[in-house]
Amino acid sequence: MSRSALRRVAHRRADADWLAAAWDRSRVLVVEGVHALVRDGRLVLLDPATAPEGERVFLGEDADETPYFAVFAPLSDVEGAERSTIREIGHRLDDLDGGLLMTAVALSNWHARHRYSPLDGRPTSPIEGGWARAGEGGDTHWPRTDPAVIVLVHDGVPGDEGRCLLGHNAAWTGPAWVRRYSCLAGFVEAGESAEAAVVREVAEEVGVRVNRLRYMGSQAWPYPGSLMLGFFAEADPDQPVQVDQTEIAAARWFTRVEIRAALAGEREDFGLPFGSSIAAFLVAEWVTG
Repeated sequence: MSRSALRRVAHRRADADWLAAAWDRSRVLVVEGVHALVRDGRLVLLDPATAPEGERVFLGEDADETPYFAVFAPLSDVEGAERSTIREIGHRLDDLDGGLLMTAVALSNWHARHRYSPLDGRPTSPIEGGWARAGEGGDTHWPRTDPAVIVLVHDGVPGDEGRCLLGHNAAWTGPAWVRRYSCLAGFVEAGESAEAAVVREVAEEVGVRVNRLRYMGSQAWPYPGSLMLGFFAEADPDQPVQVDQTEIAAARWFTRVEIRAALAGEREDFGLPFGSSIAAFLVAEWVTG
């Protein structure tokens, strides 16, 4: 999900005449909160004539210069289609559909949270093709992204005996989450570097000191508007694991053999991150070395 074939063509956002003409020849993605319709592994895209009423944002173009818009509205019933989220479908979408859904959901969440100005409390309205909101007092607001770090802690040992440290978040209580373990993560605080955030978050959540940080890549994650910065970090597995209980309910070291078996569906005692997340990428990269 770090790649996207969506061309954002930001210079078009302030051109009202171009946007109006582009709408007539566009493809439209309807988004309700974090949900969209998916059929046969592809997003359900509508013609503008059949799109519902709702707040409209310009997403961008594909390589053939076909414009794409999102409309924020309730999802209708479409034969053969299902309501899906990025968590459920993201890893199955191609680079264009993945970019469309990630961008549309991120903007949907941002618009829903910024209907009133933080300066004077008066209503705001969308401008610039949905990429900004204007307040009645002349103030303008743009989407913000919150940086967060996510780290696969490992012992640096090659081969099957190498181990990684994964945690179970205390908030994961639903059926799909009850036995799931994933990488440790947290938001970058004000005045803090991403590297310092990695060291702090691991120490806070599981009481382990890490070193040898290695940046691995990033991924937008619109829940509600994060940018996940992925790292590897090494730690001594002889250090005691002390979970904070507030955020992490359990944490333990897993061998490559155990992780490989879980990826193959051969373990029922624990689960791993959803395939569309950067956590799944970090785990897979570590397993393969």
